[in-house]
Amino acid sequence: MTSGDDKMIPMLTSTTFHGDGVTLAGWASGNTTQPPLLLLHGVSRRRATFAPLLPWLLPRFCVRAYDQRGHGESERGEGYLVRDYAADAVRVVGSLDRPVLYGHSLGALVALLVAAACPDAVAGIVLEDPPGPTFLAAIDLSPYAAVFTLYREHAGSALPVGELARELAAAPLPGAPGIPATTFGATRDLANVRFTASCLKGLDPATMFPLLANAWLDGIDWEATLRRVTCPVLVLRADPTRGGMLPDGDFRRLCETLADPTPIDLAGIGHNAVGQQPDLVPRLVIPFLESLPFGEAVMKS
Repeated sequence: MTSGDDKMIPMLTSTTFHGDGVTLAGWASGNTTQPPLLLLHGVSRRRATFAPLLPWLLPRFCVRAYDQRGHGESERGEGYLVRDYAADAVRVVGSLDRPVLYGHSLGALVALLVAAACPDAVAGIVLEDPPGPTFLAAIDLSPYAAVFTLYREHAGSALPVGELARELAAAPLPGAPGIPATTFGATRDLANVRFTASCLKGLDPATMFPLLANAWLDGIDWEATLRRVTCPVLVLRADPTRGGMLPDGDFRRLCETLADPTPIDLAGIGHNAVGQQPDLVPRLVIPFLESLPFGEAVMKS
């Protein structure tokens, strides 16, 4: 596979990273002369969720990605609070040379905690729809409660992917105020349902417990965390009416508290922007990345 100027696009190879007491299965590109970029996926997913972005990222960056603890091919963990996932990422970032962090959902929260804990070790972060603290404090009352309960019930399933996908597609989702009852398969395309099934087969059911208990952010001072983030931050906020997890108040406080935010509202786009609009995200992310201190070196690649 070649780029437009006939240079080979670096390939990803399987590797492992060392987290906080767990071994994390991951990918690494061989493009070691380029700036490092670490991809952090959301809860219930795995590193392959970023596959649509790789054609844009691999020619420009030394890409790293891993399955979070309890996900995919990585080891199970003793804890699944956001701070536990962040402790893994701090260890990984310590082995890299001042990377940019791109996090979706859970991964976005992890990116914020790492940038707050290690401000000199992170060049910038991209937050794709980070769940706000107001949203997470009442997740058991949101439509996501039924989705995450469904994930918990099927996590670690021994069924073949196709059979599990059919069960997921037919699973009922109860209605909520202003939202009629439906099925899981009616909320997304069937290819996405199949990918979700493949992710659930490698998921530890325990990952869902603190999330459904509204306890994900336990032990975290949210405002203090945001104040410690000094690097540039691109905030891609999904549409709350389409399943976005960053309510108006949380979005406003996030952008008011961060030192150098670039906020963008993704009107009409739901929580998984990469999956829904894979061509749109690079048009927003690449210019932001090119603006960072290493941008000139990247553009010469």
